[in-house]
Parts: sequence; C-alpha cells; structure tokens
Amino acid sequence: MKVCPFRGIRYNSGIVKDLAEVICPPYDVITPSEQKLYYERSDYNVIRLEYAMEEPEDSKAGNKYNRAAITFQQWLKQGVLKVDESPAFYLHDHYFSYLGVRRRRRGLIARVKLEPWYSGIHPHEETFAKAKIDRLQLMRACQANFSPLFALYEDPEQQIAHVLSEASRARPLFDFSEHGEEHVVWAVADSRFKQEISRLLTPQTLYMADGHHRYETALIYQGERAQGVSSAGGNEAFNYVMMTLVDFSDPGLVIFPIYRLVRGIAPVTLAELKSRLGQFFILGSSPLSDNYISHLKSKIVGEVIFGVLGLESDSLVMLKPRQGISGVMPEGHSQVYKKVDLSLLNHVILEQMLGIVEDEGNITYTVDVDEAYQRVKSGEFQLAFLVAPPRLETIKTIADVKDKMPRKSTYFYPKLPAGLVINSLEWL
Repeated sequence: MKVCPFRGIRYNSGIVKDLAEVICPPYDVITPSEQKLYYERSDYNVIRLEYAMEEPEDSKAGNKYNRAAITFQQWLKQGVLKVDESPAFYLHDHYFSYLGVRRRRRGLIARVKLEPWYSGIHPHEETFAKAKIDRLQLMRACQANFSPLFALYEDPEQQIAHVLSEASRARPLFDFSEHGEEHVVWAVADSRFKQEISRLLTPQTLYMADGHHRYETALIYQGERAQGVSSAGGNEAFNYVMMTLVDFSDPGLVIFPIYRLVRGIAPVTLAELKSRLGQFFILGSSPLSDNYISHLKSKIVGEVIFGVLGLESDSLVMLKPRQGISGVMPEGHSQVYKKVDLSLLNHVILEQMLGIVEDEGNITYTVDVDEAYQRVKSGEFQLAFLVAPPRLETIKTIADVKDKMPRKSTYFYPKLPAGLVINSLEWL
C-alpha cells in the first residue's frame, strides 16, 4: 500500500477558537437528536459536511449533499477552513477513559492509495450494500473525505513507533478536550520523518478496522473519476483515501462487541426456542438485577459471555456451544469463522432457528448492555443477544485467510472524529 503525506484542510484557528465545538463523530453513529445538537453547538460544526440534515423540500436538484458541498466551498472561500502549505502526515494521540483507566491510542492520519481488497489491504467483516449509497452521493458532491477510515498495521520491531515518537517531540498543531476525550495532533512535515514513515509503511499489509463501507465507496468513486482519464490509476487525488493507521499492538486499541436486538419472532417460534437452543448449546442462567446489569456493563468486554436476554423472565440465559456445532455452519467459511460467537448467532440462531434476516428490519444494534436490557424489558424487542468482543488475533486471522466476519462485528472505541483534518479528492 502506498502511504503518503498530504496537504490537509483544517479549521482556521483565527476564526474557530475552540475545535471541541466543531468536531463530531462519524456519520454512522450519530442519532437524529445528536445530529441536531451538533448543528446547535456551532455554525461551523463539521456535521454540516459529514452528515447534513435532510429538509422536507429536498429533491434531486437540491438536497443535503448539495448543501454540504456549498457549505464546504463557502468555508474555504471565507477562510473558515484553510489548506496547509506543505504535505504532511498528521499524528493523532487520542486520550480517553475506559473502565476507570486513562488510555492513549496513537494514530497516523495519511493518504493511502486505493487498491482492491486483498491487494495490500484486507477487510474483516461484511458490509450492507445500501449503506454505501449515502457516502457515494456525498463524495460525488463534495469531492473530499471529512473523516478518516481506520486501519491497522503491524510494527513488531517498533520501528514506526520510534519515528512517531521522535516526531511527537515537536510542538503540536493543537491540543483540546471534548466530552472527556483529549486530542493532540502534530503535522509531521519534516522530510526525513515523511520519507521514513512512507518507507516503513508502504510494504505493510493494512487491515481495515472501521470504514469498510467508506473504503468500498471510495473504490466506486475512483472508478467513476478514472473513466476517460488517460493516466487512470496514477497520482490523481481520487486514487487515494484518508486513513488513520494504528499499530496492532497499540495499548489504546479497545473493541466493543455489538449486541443484537431482535423482534418479529412468531410466538410459537419463541416458545420453542429454548428447547431448540439446547440441541446446540449448553444452557445456564443468571438472575438479573441492577447490580448484575451494572457488572455486565463494566465487565463484559474481555469476558467470554454469550447469552440471551428476554428468553427467561428476569434472567440472562447463558449459551456454551456444544462440541460439533461447527458442523451445522455453512460451507465456504474458515474454521476460525465457525467458532466466533457472532457467526454462531447469525447462522444457527437467527437464520436457522428464528428465520430472521438482517435486511428486513427486525434487528437493531447496540454496544450498551443497559440499553439492550431496557428495550427488551419494555417490550420494544423480544430478545437481545449478548456476545463477547472479537479478539484482534481473530480479526487478523480471518482477514488473512480471506474470510469475513458477519456485518457489524466490531466497534472500535472510541470512534475517530470527523473534522480534525479534511482530505481533498481534487488535488494532491
């Protein structure tokens, strides 16, 4: 993978005094109420570019994508956003608290040359086709990346870590806190550092952590822009995408499991589910209480917990796969895939036992145990399935054998914000 510095587009500190007021999470984790709050926080919040609001009078000619593009160009002309004079890598230290411990995740924001999957970059989970349409329309209208994709690399001898450590001795571009998280960003513009970083990262295989949809969208956009261009596949900006690259061994890497909330199950099917589960799993149960939910909320990450809320009143039914369960899993998948909790849940329970299809709207997702418990307790959903978080080794192994985990298998915490640096798809 070709990893390059670039001339980033950043907020002008002369106009935007507090960056905490103008960043936001990536589009796919923002609720409608949060979207409104980000709009109200600042007239310059990047939400207007990353995830603009829909209006009742929207049409093909005038819509949220056009408005985002107009706003982007206005901010550039008004000097709200400015373009760095020299190409740079952007080193991003992201501080956050997790289970009472302060952590730091170090990432390198770079331009990465687009290549097909498995040509230097490996996916680890499946995607929803419809999720790509929105991002493609935004990319076409704005010709920019407002939030970075998230990919992992291996640095066993810590050579890259050493260079980044040296670069971080300089004065940072900015350092600010927002909602308990702190962001420190440096522009790595020194030619020695840039050459060494590119040299060390270019031979690497990258593993997509977060942003599969956006990477596939970037490939589609690349193909559209390359039509009729004699040097297609060359150094045009549309052949690249902005990524934050993080070492697999970074101590700040935290993965949440993504739980499934399910409804639309026929009463007779639900009544038979427990006995059917017994054919493939050893069942146990733990009484639910506020203390137990609190325990799950703080301890489930890292523990091997596979269970169901809603199957028994006021209890969590625990599931332990029986020997030989992988024999009922679909062919064409690796052995490691067939042992992952989410794979068993999707194929054995949701598809075979419940007849539930993800695309039909009967499944929603959450990383919050308490939310799962409350929405089942209220009757909004019939069941909630809790799973253990996938391990980094599992993610890498599945990607290396060119297999993919089920959709929405991983939630890397915390999310990378939009608005720290913007990448143009028009110029290098």
